[in-house]
Amino acid sequence: MKSETERLQEELNKNLFDSLIEFLQKSYSGFQKNSRDWGYQIKLREIPTAALVLGVNVTDHDLTFRSLREALQNNVTPYVVSLQARECPDMKHFLQKLVSQLMDCCIDVESKEEENVQITQKITHCSMDSLSSWYMNVTQKTDSKKPGKKRTSSSQWQSPPVVLILKDMESFTTKVLQDFIIISSQHLHEFPLILIFGIATSPIIIHRLLPHAISSLLCIELFQSLSCKEHLTTVLDKLLLTTQFPFKLSEKVLQILINIFLYHDFSIQNFIKGLQLSLLEHFCSQSLSVLCCNLPEAKRRISFLSDNQCENVRRLPSFRRYVEKQAAEKQVALLTSERFLKEETQSLLENLHVYHTNYFLVLRCFHHFTSSLPKCPLGRQIRELYCTCLEKNIWESEEYASALQLLRMLAKDELTTILQKCLDVFRASEKQLGNTAKRIEEFLAQFQSLDAQAKEEEDTSGSQSKGLQKTDLYHLQKALLEMKELRRTSKKPTKFEVLREKVVNFIDTLVREHLLPPDTQPLHEALYCSAAHSIRERLNAAPRMALHTALNNPYYYLKNEALKSEEGCIPSVAPDICIAYKLHLECSRLINLVDWSEAFATVVTAAEQMDANSMTSEERDEMIHARFIRAVSELELLGFIKPTKQKTDHVARLTWGGC
Repeated sequence: MKSETERLQEELNKNLFDSLIEFLQKSYSGFQKNSRDWGYQIKLREIPTAALVLGVNVTDHDLTFRSLREALQNNVTPYVVSLQARECPDMKHFLQKLVSQLMDCCIDVESKEEENVQITQKITHCSMDSLSSWYMNVTQKTDSKKPGKKRTSSSQWQSPPVVLILKDMESFTTKVLQDFIIISSQHLHEFPLILIFGIATSPIIIHRLLPHAISSLLCIELFQSLSCKEHLTTVLDKLLLTTQFPFKLSEKVLQILINIFLYHDFSIQNFIKGLQLSLLEHFCSQSLSVLCCNLPEAKRRISFLSDNQCENVRRLPSFRRYVEKQAAEKQVALLTSERFLKEETQSLLENLHVYHTNYFLVLRCFHHFTSSLPKCPLGRQIRELYCTCLEKNIWESEEYASALQLLRMLAKDELTTILQKCLDVFRASEKQLGNTAKRIEEFLAQFQSLDAQAKEEEDTSGSQSKGLQKTDLYHLQKALLEMKELRRTSKKPTKFEVLREKVVNFIDTLVREHLLPPDTQPLHEALYCSAAHSIRERLNAAPRMALHTALNNPYYYLKNEALKSEEGCIPSVAPDICIAYKLHLECSRLINLVDWSEAFATVVTAAEQMDANSMTSEERDEMIHARFIRAVSELELLGFIKPTKQKTDHVARLTWGGC
């Protein structure tokens, strides 16, 4: 699954990287031309700039830029520099970072070793003139190399350009950007530079940061990455909505991961990490997760199940429901015979894999019908339909009835287009769902045969309307009203309506037969992760509640038997901050520091009576007072209290309700 995820991310960025590389190659070829055309000379003074809009999922940008840098170094130029705004507060640091990274981008190792001696001197005195001279020296040494020496594809270029990636353009200081662009445009003929702006919000930020006099020095081309939601849909389609991986998520776990994605960070990386956490939690908490593998391996493992594992199979709620539906003799065999249990488990697991194959085929087919309906009662994305099908019998919902009602209003062109998509889905699968593909082909053929019949009906209706042409207005209205009343009382559905009703009923039958919730299948616990509570606790952190638990009950985390105490009691051996915290819970809005200190000293001295002879009372009081000051400072740092101007010897309490 990990390798498939990495391959999927490479494919999603491939089109974007290919278009970027093509743009950079065109810009590089422009540097090599020596044209006297006036328009071309004007364009040559502009810095080629790629505005790369990546979206607000900032946590995914590092991986994207890392892959982009590798692709550029392999296909365009070895001189690729990536800078962030926090590294470049002013022009001096900007040039220093640029020079220091360029020194590590030499084409061959020999020239790199020769120039490492001068790195310190160049960094201390950075300017575009020194960069230009360095670039000319490096490229001249590269051109003088023997042609027989092996090089990369990017090193075969003569005088490759320098690509500068600004990861977070919105965060850069306006003055730094403007100064660098002005200086670079003046040295462009001797230091070929190409800029790539990483933009998280909107391309209009370029014109907000740069005035027209500066932006006119850039030749900007816009590149848009795949949106976060489309990326999520692709990841779900390749990792979960497939029989390639037997591991699946329950409705609650999947909804937790999707909600975190949609309402927190839009991060695909975090979603994949949540998926990995679910996988780890499933294999750690479910004893029968050994069966979560491909079918041949799972059958082999079933034959080697121990007696305890067989008992775990019998304890599964889904298996117990299955046993209750069997005959009395079979129930006894399943509960007493280990051999018969293993054979039945193999059969049930095979049925579960067949269920998944049919489930995802029908789900994709049904999604083609519902995704284009008005107001999308079952959702526009397949993940919404999938979550609904995981949760309950979808045909029992009002949205399903509304969707069928809208399907009965589809035109023939829309219906045939959707049926063709469904036919492609069943044809693309290796295991077709019975004769479903043949039925869809029959429906398409019947829709095509309706065209000739429709033309004949138009001809007959035209001949009937000719009798109404020569008459006055009164008799014409009367005849039309009579025809309308006759059609209303004895209306018969047309052949198209009958055929459309058959298609809708056929889809309804498929849904009711194959889109059953997974919890209706025996042994589904072995493949589905259902630890929603545990995953929510780990992904949706509640720091205030965790702090309250740690300070109010330190035994919960420290597991020290001496810290155990009854509710409402304060153990004297607890950490100082825990003692101060539990005492502050007993106070009102304003806490008297003197009373708080005396109460703290009373609790602490109860644990130090044995050591009373080791120091004088004054030393002990000073020690306790210092510990109290430290505990109060730590509570203030955590945000539980703050100083107040109402009373000098008081502090204000900031939290209520136990957290």
